Amino acid sequence: MQIWVDADACPQVIKEILFRAARRVAIKTVLVANQELKIPASDYIEAIQVRAGLDVADNYIVQHLQPQDLVITADIPLAAAVVAAGGYALNPRGEFYTTGNIRERLALRNFMDQLRSSGVETGGPPAFSQRDREAFANQLDRFLAKQA
Repeated sequence: MQIWVDADACPQVIKEILFRAARRVAIKTVLVANQELKIPASDYIEAIQVRAGLDVADNYIVQHLQPQDLVITADIPLAAAVVAAGGYALNPRGEFYTTGNIRERLALRNFMDQLRSSGVETGGPPAFSQRDREAFANQLDRFLAKQA
């Protein structure tokens, strides 16, 4: 098992939590982005830069994902592909996407896209908070403990 990170939009504080976890439990963690990333020197942490373009990083992750791998992403379509491939998807706010909730999340995402495309102001997600960081760290720790 390894951890994949949809790194273009992943908050830096979440990356830092992942870096510490990778070293602590000796688990390979791969950050995929279409820009150059700064990562700490570690045998367990790798950055892969893909070409710019819509869903290029997402597609790379899906193509290289193995069942039981963990993917960190807030991208609902990527999370759906991960779950369908037998992986685990955790968003930076600490919520796991599952076969039980991914269809609902996709439907809501598509509905919000329709509203935005028709000119309705929907606002964005709430600001990333300390509670979000703690929820993510706790979920990650529980997940990694189960895998050990």
